[in-house]
Amino acid sequence: MTGLVAGVVVALAPLPLPAGATTTTGVATVAAPSMAVAPYEYFGWGNPQSPTSVMSATGIKFFTLAFMLSDGGCNPRWDGSRPLTGGNDQAKINAIRNAGGDVIVSFGGWSGDKLGEKCSSAPALAGAYQKVINAYHLKAIDIDIEASEFSNGTVRKRVIDALKIVKTGNAGIKTFITFGTTPGGPDSTGVDLIKKGAAAGLDNDGWTIMPFDFGGHSGTMGAASVSAADGLKKAVKNAYGYSDTVAYSKIGISSMNGKTDEDDETVTLADFRTILAYAQQHHIARLTFWSINRDRPCGSGSDADSCSGVSQSAYAYTKVFAQY
Repeated sequence: MTGLVAGVVVALAPLPLPAGATTTTGVATVAAPSMAVAPYEYFGWGNPQSPTSVMSATGIKFFTLAFMLSDGGCNPRWDGSRPLTGGNDQAKINAIRNAGGDVIVSFGGWSGDKLGEKCSSAPALAGAYQKVINAYHLKAIDIDIEASEFSNGTVRKRVIDALKIVKTGNAGIKTFITFGTTPGGPDSTGVDLIKKGAAAGLDNDGWTIMPFDFGGHSGTMGAASVSAADGLKKAVKNAYGYSDTVAYSKIGISSMNGKTDEDDETVTLADFRTILAYAQQHHIARLTFWSINRDRPCGSGSDADSCSGVSQSAYAYTKVFAQY
């Protein structure tokens, strides 16, 4: 860059770009955070696709792998039963990494025994998380806190305190917390979870809502998702005292593609494009969905875990979010 001072041309140092920004024509563009788009895939059921085939077909590099559960005690196992290492799950992770990708491991989910409940203290729970982090040298983890793990205030606090321990012991690791929502944003339980995080001083990288299974609402699922995300941003801003810009950078959206668990509720491709535009406008921390297994049309004998229930081409939903 050059400037004119008293008729003399002088060289100026280049202005620093924002974090994550790139430039090819002199105009800075802010990129999505690393691993922001990591759709869920689960290898235990739902006729899972080859992750490397998904990468080739869609261009995505990252996957959120579900779910890490308790084996009945304070010990992590895939779906509570498959071995932590040495099995098919590790083989798939190795294949993803060999193809230039990476994974986020998700703990929890709706069903099964949760580590947050089976581990009796925050240090013990952090130790269970750490076993998985060490086993796979993870750069990010997701706590999908649902059902009785979410509804119990003691367990919510245990999860928050355990994640703070994990953050302290693993420099640079990203943590995401995923939970349900109303169309207007987190309910009182979700707000309490965020407040517990702020009170504990947890610098969580992404408070992520699941804007579906609303049980009735007006308008499109895209509009409802945007409304829910704005409510989440407000809750995070109020709890932490962030600016609007920072608060947006600390939230995420985890949608569901096609027919949801509610009989009359469908998240369309147009809804995904609405959500994508919101993410691009506000530079949110995470944009994901449940799930890759479902990102294909239903064939004869297909179930809700292995197809979307709507007319679509294979990976149509993944390709929308991959643009982030």
